[in-house]
Amino acid sequence: MSYRKGFTAVCVALTMFFAASSAFATTCVYCSEGSPEGFTPALYTSGTTFDASSRAIFDRLVLFERGTTTIIPGLAEKWEVSDDGRTYTFYLRKGVKFHTKKNFTPSRDFNADDVLWSFYRQLDPTHPYHKVSGGSYEYFTGMSMDKLIERIEKKDDYTIVFHLTRPEAPFIANMGMDFASIHSAEYADQMMKAGTPDLNDQDPVGTGPFVLVQYQKDSTIRYIAHPDYWGGKAAIDKLVFSITPDASVRYAKLKAGECHVMPYPNPADLAQMATDKDIQLLEKEGLNVGYLGFNTEKKPFDNVDVRRALSLAINKQAIIEAVFQGAGKIAKNPIPPTIWSYNDAVKDYAYDPEAAKKMLVDAGFSNGFETDIWAMPVQRPYNPNARRMAEIIQADWAKVGVKAKIVTYEWGEYLKRSKEGEHQTVLLGWTGDNGDPDNFLSVLLGCDAVGSANRARWCYKPFEDLIQKAKVTADVAERTRLYKEAQVIFKDQAPWVTIAHSVVFVPVRKEVRDFRIDPFGGFVFYGVDIQ
Repeated sequence: MSYRKGFTAVCVALTMFFAASSAFATTCVYCSEGSPEGFTPALYTSGTTFDASSRAIFDRLVLFERGTTTIIPGLAEKWEVSDDGRTYTFYLRKGVKFHTKKNFTPSRDFNADDVLWSFYRQLDPTHPYHKVSGGSYEYFTGMSMDKLIERIEKKDDYTIVFHLTRPEAPFIANMGMDFASIHSAEYADQMMKAGTPDLNDQDPVGTGPFVLVQYQKDSTIRYIAHPDYWGGKAAIDKLVFSITPDASVRYAKLKAGECHVMPYPNPADLAQMATDKDIQLLEKEGLNVGYLGFNTEKKPFDNVDVRRALSLAINKQAIIEAVFQGAGKIAKNPIPPTIWSYNDAVKDYAYDPEAAKKMLVDAGFSNGFETDIWAMPVQRPYNPNARRMAEIIQADWAKVGVKAKIVTYEWGEYLKRSKEGEHQTVLLGWTGDNGDPDNFLSVLLGCDAVGSANRARWCYKPFEDLIQKAKVTADVAERTRLYKEAQVIFKDQAPWVTIAHSVVFVPVRKEVRDFRIDPFGGFVFYGVDIQ
């Protein structure tokens, strides 16, 4: 099908979808960069999934104030922490309504049973839903939540207590993350009894500001505002994700008024966007890092000198200029400089091909070797053009005798295969979920995260000991000292080549009101209006 015919078909479908609504209904169209992996955030880690699910369909016990890292009440109106830091009591909000769908009318409001279901699904291997839809809980296990949560106790319908095996300094912040989204236990039970448990993940029920209406894979996601949302009905009546992988096409749709908000513009288009009277170009320094990870379980990347040599061989400044075009800065640490405990004293690997060649010879690779570079098929806030980045790295490595083949897959397949460790080197990155250093250092580089978000598959005891000590102290000064030391070890061992921290740009139509850039890289439409 041609682009024009395909686009016409989508327009006809959207026209039919909105025909039954009031002439005064407000619709917001978001030209998203890719399809979600699914709609149950506990099963995935990609931003495309979180934008489509947890930031629209679900709520969590605690939330982050829109556009900030400030923790505010969500489904829990308040919480208490015991003196020893091992018991957290949440007092739940009453009168919270679940979504009503064609196949489900809730018989009760949200209560503690839904919290138990949502967490025990991930925690308990005997839970009836634990293995449904693949049963992989990358965030939960990568953050050691399966080892941290000893048990969850229901005191009454609106009081729930988490008993931990140890103190956990970032626990409250973690409760605001996407994996902690709360599902309807009643709906899940009905789908299980009907023999269609996968529907609970494909067409889920939450308490969030928007109700999922329809998903056409790789094309469109449609939502309506939840009329009984506890925070007040959203200003926009209908929300549409128009899935548009090409940034140039997204920009064309934005200019034509066919979408209101778009992510990840091409850096080359920013100057034009800034002068367009119909577009507001929002920008914010990103809470992110883009990197090339070495699979340290595979030879020769189990050799730290090989990792150091290939780090020396990459011209990061050339990448910043060619790929980010002024919208990024060279990264030297695995956390961005906007996060507390950033160690500015760390020295980066300088671009030095001659030193890289000598180091490879000394490591036993005088004739070089062959490898791969996995390049993402989609734009992300930490990498606007992974293919171009891979080509620059490929050329740099060729200069020191390393021949690299560029590999890519569809986004969901890319994440799945890299999680399973098929790669030798992989381009990826991360946008922080809660503003805590643990969200980078533990989730991406901790031993428990090997086989999940730790794509370097790197488990190094001196580093692990430091980040585990930091978890169990509430003293921010001590946590800062430990994290700074951990960054020194990370740099010395070089499981990644840290590439860049980006500035995030979001172009929106002039008629959009109150859209804010989320520091965690998401696109949040509750609170947004179209005028």
